[in-house]
Amino acid sequence: MNRKQVEILAPAGSYESMKAAVNAGADAVYIGGSRFGARAYAENLDEETMLKAIDYVHLHGCRLYMTVNTLMKEEELAGLFEYLNPYYMQGLDAAIVQDFGVFSYLRDHFPGLHLHASTQMTITGPYGARLLKEMGASRIVTARELSLEEIREIRDQVDIEIESFVHGALCYCYSGQCLMSSLIGGRSGNRGRCAQTCRLPYEVKQGGRPLNKKEERYVLSLKDLCTLDLIPDMVEAGVYSMKIEGRMKSPRYTAGVVSVYRKYVDRYLREGREGYRVDPADKRLLLDLFDRGGFSEGYYREHNGRNMVALKEKPAFRQGNQQLFDYLDETYVNGEIREPVRGTVSLREGEPSALRLSVINRCTGQEITVETEGAAAQTALNQPITREKLLKQMEKTGGTPFEFQTLEAEISGRPFLPVQALNELRRMGLARLEEGVLASFRRERGISDREKKERPKAPAAWKPLLTAQVERPDTAEELLKVKDISRIYLESALIGADRWKFLADACHKAGKECFLSLPHIFRTEARDYFRRERESFLQAGFDGCLLRSAEEILFLREEMGWTGIVTFDSSLYGFNSQAEETMESLGADEQTLPVELNGRELAELGCEGKELTVYGSIPVMVSAQCVRRTVSGCDRKPGILTLKDRVGKEFPVRNCCRFCYNLIYNSTPLSLLGQEKQVKNLGPARLRLQFTMEEPGKAAEIAEAFGDSFLRGRERKLAGDFTRGHFKRGVE
Repeated sequence: MNRKQVEILAPAGSYESMKAAVNAGADAVYIGGSRFGARAYAENLDEETMLKAIDYVHLHGCRLYMTVNTLMKEEELAGLFEYLNPYYMQGLDAAIVQDFGVFSYLRDHFPGLHLHASTQMTITGPYGARLLKEMGASRIVTARELSLEEIREIRDQVDIEIESFVHGALCYCYSGQCLMSSLIGGRSGNRGRCAQTCRLPYEVKQGGRPLNKKEERYVLSLKDLCTLDLIPDMVEAGVYSMKIEGRMKSPRYTAGVVSVYRKYVDRYLREGREGYRVDPADKRLLLDLFDRGGFSEGYYREHNGRNMVALKEKPAFRQGNQQLFDYLDETYVNGEIREPVRGTVSLREGEPSALRLSVINRCTGQEITVETEGAAAQTALNQPITREKLLKQMEKTGGTPFEFQTLEAEISGRPFLPVQALNELRRMGLARLEEGVLASFRRERGISDREKKERPKAPAAWKPLLTAQVERPDTAEELLKVKDISRIYLESALIGADRWKFLADACHKAGKECFLSLPHIFRTEARDYFRRERESFLQAGFDGCLLRSAEEILFLREEMGWTGIVTFDSSLYGFNSQAEETMESLGADEQTLPVELNGRELAELGCEGKELTVYGSIPVMVSAQCVRRTVSGCDRKPGILTLKDRVGKEFPVRNCCRFCYNLIYNSTPLSLLGQEKQVKNLGPARLRLQFTMEEPGKAAEIAEAFGDSFLRGRERKLAGDFTRGHFKRGVE
């Protein structure tokens, strides 16, 4: 087993962090440019510095992956080509992408650029991995919640590179599924501006009674990940790229963590599992670099657990390990690495001076050789140049990325060449060698933009359909009496297969469509459940299915034999027209409009034929963690808890035990009552009501109000507090 079978991928929030990572032994770095990166507050690189960084890593045998991993609004797509093209031509190795539209755009416009499916795409199994591979991805970044067994299953079924996190901060929510920061403060994690609401204290309550201790309020704040002990297991499970989190951290932190993981990856590759041991001192070193309250091994060996949660506030400031910091600064942050060069300098009396240089391009394994001629050697009048003096002068490589491993001198006759001419020969030779190494990475210009399509306008005669998403069977039955409801979505996480056919038949008898809503997260538990209930699913007679995850696209078609209507939910983000076209190509018959776009942005995107959520408690987090298990233990009984924040807002939390995930809902339900004119101008085909905690009678009352208001023009109001969500304000 050789080093290239495992990649250590380092974070770089700045040029200095990038250099520190390379110096410390990273095989690749991931870094953001001035736009479209998921760390908007990092010291992201401008164009000149990014081009310089691409060359720096290539000269030292590394790769550079650029984060283009945010959701893009329609107006932003226009600038994507000119933004990325200079980096593409310079030799950018890969782009890390979340947005399906951006993915297909880059695939079509930048041939040969490797595309990595970001962890923000929430890839949780072989179906999602294969979907992305078929779309053109060379690598998937797995959801951080996956077990080693789930990663092994992907590796065994899909021939694609797997990248997984090995160290650093863990989000409470599945990446790409978090709207909490967005809906609370307008700072979208999908746009690189997460306000880290999960790091705040919360009181957990049930029926008004507190369940957690005052000193254990940080129930959403997870300990940092550390997987030194798991490196053999991860490599053998199929992880190729070991990703370190930390683009918001210092160059010193990057250098320290990379150097430790370099040490242990090399130890495993060299000595195998039998010789693999982790020194406790190295774990302490990592804690000296950053400590949120200890480490955990994350989800690789367990689905969730209290031991992963910090619970208490991050430890107060403590005296730093200055000796360690000084060592890291001197060795990696301020250090310089050089590539070994073999050279021959030739001076022959009366002939042009010559310098032949060779270096191994560590990225490609190829040997690069260049030959340079300089000024002609003169005949020495007094003392000809000696071999020792010639070598001493030519060995000076300061300020270049090279150093001589060997340098030979060939002298013929009595030659003499001024020092200035020797310096110029050396400068020209090393510059040509650098150009030779970098030439293999350069590309021609990408394929320029197609013409922008005109977005369809809202139809003059607007007659939308009213639909309802329900989590309770009794709510579904009550809504059968509401004439205005044309379609009911049954939440499969909470309405079991034993009720599917009965409710579908009842819908059809009442003249309504019945759709099944697939899980928000589709992992082993969900896959096994639907395989067991395949006959119940097919016999229920559903009119359509609502999909929330990329995993479900191929699974539904191939394993469940589904040929009916497929509706993509808002979690399969159609943020721009390119994304919508991509979703159509993946099999979406209908699409749900994103909840993070405001009215103006929705108009620019175009809403004709799509579904708009106009009422409901919006899920702000979907988590593998379980608040109930954290504070009182797992009882395998679905229920509702509440999280009370520092300002008194209460967020309902539902544990969906069938598929083992938690849903945290926004503290205030969305309602677009009063926005009828604006919604009509957008012209969506369907208006969705999402019912969660409402009692059946209350749900029917709300449905009647929306029917009166949106379908018949009779102004109605609802009692209680509501939010417009992002319909007015949008997100940054």
